Amino acid sequence: MRPLTTAVMMWMAVCVTPLAQSEGPPPHAGEIALSFDDVPLGDGAFLTGMERTEMLVRKLDSLGIDEVVFFCTTEKFYGPDREKRLRIYGEAGHRIGNHSYSHPHPHQAGVQKYIADLDRAHDYLVEVLGFVRWFRYPFLDEGISRPLRDSVRTALAERGYRNAYVTIDNYDWYMDRLTRYAADSGWSIDVDRLRDTYVEVLWDGILFYDRIGQDVLGRSPRHVLLLHENDLAALFLDTLVAHIRGQGWTVISPTAAYADPIADSIPDVLMNGQGRVAAIAKARGYAGRDLVHRFEDTEYLDSLFAARGIIRR
Repeated sequence: MRPLTTAVMMWMAVCVTPLAQSEGPPPHAGEIALSFDDVPLGDGAFLTGMERTEMLVRKLDSLGIDEVVFFCTTEKFYGPDREKRLRIYGEAGHRIGNHSYSHPHPHQAGVQKYIADLDRAHDYLVEVLGFVRWFRYPFLDEGISRPLRDSVRTALAERGYRNAYVTIDNYDWYMDRLTRYAADSGWSIDVDRLRDTYVEVLWDGILFYDRIGQDVLGRSPRHVLLLHENDLAALFLDTLVAHIRGQGWTVISPTAAYADPIADSIPDVLMNGQGRVAAIAKARGYAGRDLVHRFEDTEYLDSLFAARGIIRR
């Protein structure tokens, strides 16, 4: 990780003005919960892991968001700082979920090893403050065959676990990867352009999957947004939430979101990687290619970052 530049430090110290509302019809009153995967991630382009945790907790508190959920991959829990970070999230009142021990794909691990892997994570997390029996599939991959998928679903049910689905997928992880690579390479990063693009990409994805939900369900479901515990999430959380709220939406708790009826609507499809709303649409005859947001494409994001001059060598 490179040290923070003076420009970035100055930018982080000031209040960022939310993006202007986009033109179009008046916003409807959507509801959305925040979830963070791959906890605890290591040091990033701008922040140490501990700095990121402290920033996330501080911003969530200042935004009046009392509950989000952090899904933990426990293989990463080495050293006191990482255990302390998890305690900080729990002590702040947030939920702690299971994201496996080693982040495997079901078809690569096989059913027995896959279940043993999530059990290993459970054995650690069950004693953690804020723990809930919510399982977020690594990669959102529920299995490439029905027997495999159903075996894992059965094992989760036997253990009292909820499938902690998302409704809004995105490639926030790849935007962070591009930024980390640039920082490691000593390239300059336009943080303002990065912030604006990050929020635009995520908001466009929210609208995309919400439109699918309205088409398929006849309503906007209570959404669960997939984020990762990375530097971009911490740096831009306040701007993202301000933009979401500025569009007439409400940030709700994951507990409230998982009370939506779609929590009990489990579609018999193998396309689950774009989340619950897309899976329901697939089960009702929608073409899979129409259920993937355009920004869920690494080449597209490469081109977008280049066109906007976010990263310069």
